[in-house]
Amino acid sequence: MPILSIQSHVAYGHVGNSSAVFPLQRRGHEVWPIHTVQFAAHTGYGPPKGRVFDAAMIDEVMEGIAERPDFATCEAVLSGYMGSFEMGGAIVRAVERVKAANPSALYCCDPVMGDIGRGFFVRPDMPDFIREQVVPVADILTPNLFELDVLSGLKCSDLASVRKAFDAVHGLGPKIILLTSGATEGTPPDQFDMLASDVTGVWRVRTPRMAFSPNGAGDLVAALFLSRYLQSRSVVDALGFAASTVHGVLQATFDAHSAELLLIKAQHEFVSPLHFFEPKLIG
Repeated sequence: MPILSIQSHVAYGHVGNSSAVFPLQRRGHEVWPIHTVQFAAHTGYGPPKGRVFDAAMIDEVMEGIAERPDFATCEAVLSGYMGSFEMGGAIVRAVERVKAANPSALYCCDPVMGDIGRGFFVRPDMPDFIREQVVPVADILTPNLFELDVLSGLKCSDLASVRKAFDAVHGLGPKIILLTSGATEGTPPDQFDMLASDVTGVWRVRTPRMAFSPNGAGDLVAALFLSRYLQSRSVVDALGFAASTVHGVLQATFDAHSAELLLIKAQHEFVSPLHFFEPKLIG
């Protein structure tokens, strides 16, 4: 069954849809990608060359997709960076349209707003919009630690504060929260934590810390978690798979001294990770 992925796109490298679409396809999903931007490369290389699309374009493409006879088979919507209210509104409308056709469809939202050490990289008015208008529509939310702080209004420094933040964000609507970067005071310096929360509790998977974090890794995590969850309907299974697979891709990328995720070279990881890290129930 198809996944509708509404994200940015780059011709060179792997961020946004360029990071999510191929792994989803490699895992057997039909993917309907809608690009919010078309750039030559991500902004880490400097001022982008390309074009930002407007919300009307999203609506127009959605209209065309909704006319297809198999539109109601769409099983999920995946979204990433939203640069404006208008774009966010178009994505919410797309989600509502998919769910009207298929009430069992899920919405996985990566609430891209910023990161520790970098601060915000969205407009000052976007965090409130995302919290109030987008998060309540999401079934699955995949923030990093910085974004969990922003959405919950708390400072997550240890597991106790992370649990409180999870409770606060669950109260906004999402039933499943994946914390894609969970290094806190209790995390060993040579390890990296990823945590997930749902009605079964809070689960943690710990993997070796990599010496770098290439652009697009968060987009990849969200796509893999969504894919596995759609297959197994188990948060703990999806957490272990996403963490293990991304670790394998990052290891291959690091070993090759590549600045871009080596999705093609490491594509075997999307089907069967070489090393599996088992999640543990922590609360």
